[in-house]
Amino acid sequence: MTLTMLVKNYYKTQQALQWWSCRQSLKMLLEAEKIRDDILQESFIIRRSLEILAEGDLGLSTGQTQEILKKINNFHQSLAQLSDRLFPVYIQDNLPLAIQYLLEPWFRSHSHISFHLDMPHSWRYESADRSLIILKTIEELLRISLPDVLIQISIYMCLQQQENVGKLVLQITYPDISTLIFYKNLPEQEYICKTFRFLTSGKCICLSNNLSLVYYLFW
Repeated sequence: MTLTMLVKNYYKTQQALQWWSCRQSLKMLLEAEKIRDDILQESFIIRRSLEILAEGDLGLSTGQTQEILKKINNFHQSLAQLSDRLFPVYIQDNLPLAIQYLLEPWFRSHSHISFHLDMPHSWRYESADRSLIILKTIEELLRISLPDVLIQISIYMCLQQQENVGKLVLQITYPDISTLIFYKNLPEQEYICKTFRFLTSGKCICLSNNLSLVYYLFW
């Protein structure tokens, strides 16, 4: 019986890690496509503009100058955003700030959702690789737990330290019981929790309370 349970748990963990790896590979693919479609195209336009300037008269109008500066500024912003996506800002210095920075795009793209964060002003030293796993776990939990349709949802997130243990609570409250049941039973939820446990040697627990789905992360 014990051997059967061990084998079953092994395959479940393997399945979870394969799912996680597939998700990260897909993200890298999307980033590569964005670089090819946006950043490289923008750099080509800037280079071509500079080549034309070198070949012709350097007496530029104000409009032409502003247009070139706008392209260079957009190019710089694209590179900065790419850098932050690959290795989030503050990740080596301050986990609470890194979490808030991670969530800013979610605030903008999900204005119908009520977000409430309870973050400490300071935090213990956290290795960059551990912080990155925590951030990616939060991101994946949000991706699988938020509907595409515009419905009223509230999210509460709290980061705490209990002695030497880090604790993060993510509570997502849905408008009705049917929506809660649907997201509660998603297999991806178990994949994320198993992957978090495996990569951090920590704990990931998911409970439901009234209309809320609550994730507890310990590491």
